Amino acid sequence: MSNSPSPSEITRLQVALRRLLGSPGLTVNPPPRAGMSVELAVHGEVIGTIHRDDEEGEISYAVNLILLEEDLPAAS
Repeated sequence: MSNSPSPSEITRLQVALRRLLGSPGLTVNPPPRAGMSVELAVHGEVIGTIHRDDEEGEISYAVNLILLEEDLPAAS
């Protein structure tokens, strides 16, 4: 299997991340094009990517969150 999650894995990841992060508005979206990363979004806004790793049969997923400074609250 490639290092991209299958459609079944994407669904399972979405269920697990929604439960873990307490966010029903979270979605895990398939890559927009072949060779791209699976996207993690909240209410339709992409906030990061998910990468699948298959190390000697042990599968894990790494979530990379992307926060732009412009999205942070103003400094006090």
